[in-house]
Amino acid sequence: MNAAAPLPARDLAFPVDGMTCASCAARVEKALLQVPGVTGAAVNLATERVTVTGTPDLAFPALEAAVARAGYTARAPEQPAPPPSRLPTWLPVAVGAMLTLPLVAPMVLGLVGIAWAPGFWVQFALATPVQFGLGARFYRAGWHAVRARTGNMDLLVALGTTAAYGLSLYLAGRHGTHGMPHLYFEASAAVITLVLLGKWLEGRAKRQTTEAIRALQALRPAAARVRRRGAEVDVPIEAVRVRDLV
Repeated sequence: MNAAAPLPARDLAFPVDGMTCASCAARVEKALLQVPGVTGAAVNLATERVTVTGTPDLAFPALEAAVARAGYTARAPEQPAPPPSRLPTWLPVAVGAMLTLPLVAPMVLGLVGIAWAPGFWVQFALATPVQFGLGARFYRAGWHAVRARTGNMDLLVALGTTAAYGLSLYLAGRHGTHGMPHLYFEASAAVITLVLLGKWLEGRAKRQTTEAIRALQALRPAAARVRRRGAEVDVPIEAVRVRDLV
């Protein structure tokens, strides 16, 4: 008795929002591979797109639910991307730098023998917007990782900076009015600002690479002349098959 012929595979490609590192990409792949009918999943972190291979009855809603359980958002292939923010992408980095520079200035001035440091309330006022305003994205992404029972870079940033910020509050409260305690507000603010700078540089490089790839794809011809059954015919480039004479 002949074995049943294998069902043809189906490929689904769609964007996924919220991935920030290789750990995120691995978690999305793992979640998709657990969906019944999925035989393969590949995440391109640079383009934030996922290609899933599975049986013909594979449906996008099941994949979307799996991605959501992992802590990310999948968009249908035909769904347009959200409109970009009207604010410049470098603005959070600039704001973080302006708020952080007065906090790290004492360390720089100390190298040339100048002993100066802003008071507790000044440091608190400068570090708090950085920690909970500019750093809110790390708390959100870290919370998603905790819900998925895993970890990522954002969770590490949130934990490390919160420890420095919280220790500063504890030392200030314990020290009271007995002089100026050693605070760590500059550490939490500097880490958040530097990570934001790295993400901005990464995003700019990603956009430039994507634009270059799209420019190359625009140079690809839309049709090919193929010899079939002794005649030359023009067919769409997607219709070219292996072993065609082009």
